[in-house]
Parts: sequence; C-alpha cells; structure tokens
Amino acid sequence: MLAIPAVKTAFGIDLQDKLGLHLWLAPDFSLYQVVTTMFVHGNFGHLFFNMFTLWMFGSVLENIWGGKRFLTFYLLTGLGAAFLYSVTSYFEILPDLRLMDAFLAAPGADTLMQFTQHHSFIVSEYINYDMYRGYMGFEQTFNQFANQPDNKLLLNDLTKFVHDYREYFLNLRTAVGASGAVYGLLMAYGMMFPNQLLYVYFFVPVKAKYLVVILGVIELFMGVQNSPGDNVAHFAHLGGMLFGFVLMRYWKSQGKGYY
Repeated sequence: MLAIPAVKTAFGIDLQDKLGLHLWLAPDFSLYQVVTTMFVHGNFGHLFFNMFTLWMFGSVLENIWGGKRFLTFYLLTGLGAAFLYSVTSYFEILPDLRLMDAFLAAPGADTLMQFTQHHSFIVSEYINYDMYRGYMGFEQTFNQFANQPDNKLLLNDLTKFVHDYREYFLNLRTAVGASGAVYGLLMAYGMMFPNQLLYVYFFVPVKAKYLVVILGVIELFMGVQNSPGDNVAHFAHLGGMLFGFVLMRYWKSQGKGYY
C-alpha cells in the first residue's frame, strides 16, 4: 500500500495520475488502473483508516476463508467498486460532455453559448496552472468573439481551448484507495456475523448487520447528494458492498457459504 503525497514529494512523481483510476474515456486512463487504484491512497489518514478496517475485519475473514479465497474476494469487490464508480461518474458528467461535443462538432456562436451557459468550468491555478492561464485567455477571447461572432480566428482559438479543456475535464476524476474492497469486507462480515456487537467510536454498541445497513444508506445518500467539494467516491464504496453481497450469495448457492 502507498500513501501518494509521500512518494510524490520524494520523487516528484504523481502516482495518483499514474496509478489512480481515471474514467475509461480519459486520455490518462490505462486498464491496469482498475487494479492499482486499490493499492494507492490520497493521504496517510486515508491509508490508516483503510488498513485499520482491513486488519480489524479482514483478519477474521481470512482466518475462516483462507488466503486464496480472501484475496479473491478482496480483488473482486475492488473491481466491482471501480466498475460502479466509473459508470456513475460517466453519467454525472455526460451532460457536460454532450455540450462540449456539440460545440466541437459544429463550432459556432449558438453551440458555444449553450456550452458556456450550462457548464461550470473547473479550473484553478492550484490544480493545473497551464489550464488556469488558458481559461483566462479563453474568457478574453470569448468576450471579443461576442462582439465579432463572424471572426474565424477567434472561433478557432475558442475551439482549441474547448478541445484541450475536454481532455483536462475527463482526467479530473481520479479514484484512489482500497475503500471499495474494504466496504465489501464489511458487507461479508455483517452477513457472517450479523449479531456481533461492534463499538462505533469505541463507545456505541451496534450489531454488525445494522452497521452495514447504516453505512450503506449513508453512502447512498452522500453519493446522490453529490455535494460540491465532496471528494469521496461514495459509489465506489457502494460498489464494493454490492459486489460483496452478490459474491457471498453466489458462494452460498454453490455450497461454499459460511453464513
């Protein structure tokens, strides 16, 4: 397991960009990312929480299942988390992509206006300074084009920026962490030991089956709410839980269940 900031600071390599999961449409997407995303984390707090939960619940399951089945479950729920995250993220940004593609397919004042009126640009000098400067230039060119809608040179400059921005926009969504697989383990634990008391924050006793339901409802609510500034991949967590549930039920149907 890796905590990205430490490696990035020491070697100047952005492992989140290389090993984190990008959308399959993104220029920086590589197929290996569906696996490597499970082994890198955004910060030490993220890493500690996942490793603590993995040790607390995963060790119990591994002792019962054995290492091979445990690893199979961990990887499959992690892949399930990556799948659901990618699908939901795609549909979240689809309206914006359609606006960009409509303009790029037929550059003009009307399609440009539709795009700029319905899209909130995500640019910051702290995220990508070059794109931030490009956006500043885009705003100036856009204002000039508003007064000269027949100016082809201005339109070409605007089109080039939107093309570059589209690639940047697709690359923005990057998921890292083992949380999806960890939530899958929580689901398995709740199904195998439903009445086991767990102490939330070390004080409040809650049965495992209720804790799993509570966590699932919270993740669903937060995922649907999609609050600005919330960088947690809630649907990845739900994907891990969902695939964990399906896998447990499948094993039980094959006579390999433990609950």
